Parts: sequence; structure tokens; C-alpha cells
Amino acid sequence: MKIFYKAFPLFFSCILLIKAPHAQMITGVWHGKIDKQNVEVKMVLENDSITGTSYYYSSATNYQRYSIKGYIDQADNSVVWWDDQLIDEKTKGLNLFRKKTPASSKADFNCPGGGIMKLDGNIYRDLEQQKPDGDIHLQKTETSVFKDEWDFVIENYTVGANDPDIIDSISTVATTISEKIIDPPVEEKKTSPPVIPEEPVVKKQIPITTVPIKTETKIPEIKAPTIEQKFVTREKLFTKEIPVTGDSIELRFYDNAEIDGDSISLFLNNQLLFQHIRLTDKPYTIKLSAKDLSENNELVMVAENLGAIPPNTSYMLAIVGDKRYDAQLASTEGSSAMIRLVKKAASNKP
Repeated sequence: MKIFYKAFPLFFSCILLIKAPHAQMITGVWHGKIDKQNVEVKMVLENDSITGTSYYYSSATNYQRYSIKGYIDQADNSVVWWDDQLIDEKTKGLNLFRKKTPASSKADFNCPGGGIMKLDGNIYRDLEQQKPDGDIHLQKTETSVFKDEWDFVIENYTVGANDPDIIDSISTVATTISEKIIDPPVEEKKTSPPVIPEEPVVKKQIPITTVPIKTETKIPEIKAPTIEQKFVTREKLFTKEIPVTGDSIELRFYDNAEIDGDSISLFLNNQLLFQHIRLTDKPYTIKLSAKDLSENNELVMVAENLGAIPPNTSYMLAIVGDKRYDAQLASTEGSSAMIRLVKKAASNKP
């Protein structure tokens, strides 16, 4: 069974949430109730994708553990996630609320103040999401009831654990299904039954009937948007025009603020040029040949994530011959920074 959660930004009293409703604030531990059942959800944001685990429990020893998947919906800037696979179950006969029919949920993502962040909403078991079937009330916390592989990523997210390779490797380990030990059946003591005279057996003709097989309704898996989709849907904001003279132009990209895991992709004239560029205090350098450029060119910086401190900002230094041009570039979940590169004839003045 998959349970989908969707968080819509409403009113935010936190300044960071007003500027970027989700970003790093999604990564962490969430406690509360879903349909009156105690829940702990661990979310990790990787670019615009969400992964982690969810625990439905009555105590630290009675629980069901699921792997979760999700993403940031670019259409309405909402958070979507679902229970993807049951990977551990230690309920000792406890009847948790979990049902086998597919369900989806929507929750408001809000920050009432004082650093408090909440997810509140409803569960829907109909695909049209018309009839609420339970409540969702979650709050972000600093503590965890259950210790697992995601704790390392969450605790070290801003100091390198947000690396996609680390998240993918932890996901592989965390979603390994635990082997269940089944106790052997207890052998009953055999006693000799009394001898009963046999009676003639009358065989009856039993008609053969076909039993219809029930098929389970499945909700199609929703995939996170690709970097190309982000490029197309986000607004391009003109930042600066740089003249190109000579044979080439060299571009250097740095993180413009605190090193917090910003990652970008570059598009030149609507074509993906480079992706997964991690911004640090050391330059990421590319060199473009002037002969490969048109007369007018658009270079667009698309944020793959917003780092720990949104928005995604970079400092670009362009070197053309003996001249230098710089620009401050900012990209969010709704906009991308655009630089215009224009070929100019070299001046003959001494």
C-alpha cells in the first residue's frame, strides 16, 4: 500500500519559509499522528526528491517501518511523499490502522512561529481525494524514537551528507527487507483413536465453479521532475549582458554565501551544458569557444537544490581576453538566473 502526503504552503511566519517554503526545512524528523496512530517520519531532501523512512508505532518495540519516496511539486510548490515498501514489522499482533487499500493524503506545511514547523491535513482513500478518511498532524522535532541509517544523513546534512552518492547508498541499505524468523509449529501429541466400523461412502458430483480473482487497485508512481522540466517551467530572470570578443570566454562559478551544498545545472541556448555542479569556495571553471557560440546566447543557471540556506546563490566571474566581468546569480524553485553572451567585434584601438 502506498500512502501519499502533500504539503501546501499557506501562511508562514518564518522569514526563511517565506523566501523558500520547503528547501532544507523538509529534511529532518517529524513526529505526530496519522489517523490517530503514532508516527515518526524521517525525510531527506535530495535536489527536489524526498526519501527516508516512516514508523507507525505504539512503542519503541511495536512498530511497522516503511521506506518512503516523494518530491517537491513544481506546479504548486507543495511536498508529496508516500509509504513505498514495508521493510520491517514488529507488531506482536498489534492491529495498527494501516490498510491494504491505496490511500493519499494532503497536509498544510506551516510555521506558526518560534521555529515550530508542522504538517497538518487529511488522508484520502478515494483517488479523487473528495472524502477525508483520517487526520494528519506532524511536527518537526530534534529527537528520534527509532535509530536507523538516516540519522547520519539528517544530523550531517549541511556538512556533506547531502551528497547524492551518500543518500543513494544509505537508501540501498535502509530499504533492505529484514528477514523474518518464523517459529516452527508445535507438534501435537498423537493418541490412538477408537476403532469405528467403516460405513459405505457415497460419492456426490460437485459442480465446478469459477471464482473471480480480485485485482488490487494501484496508484501509478509519481516521479520527481527532471532538470530539463525545471528549466522549462521556471521563469528566466535576466541578470547581465557580457560581451564576447576574441577566441573564447572562461566562466568560473563559486558559492556566493556560506558553503551549504548548493548544486546547479547550466543550459546554453536551451541545451543542457553541465549538471550536478557543486558550488564551493573553489571555482568550477568552464571554457566556451567563440566559434561555437551564436551572435546572441542565453546561459541559464538552474538550481538543482536550494542548499541549507536558500535561495541557491552563486558568484560568476567571466574572463574575456584581459577583461573581467562578474555577476551575482540567484535561483529558486520558481526562477532561474540568465546571462546573455553577445559576440562583439574586437576593437582596433590601441
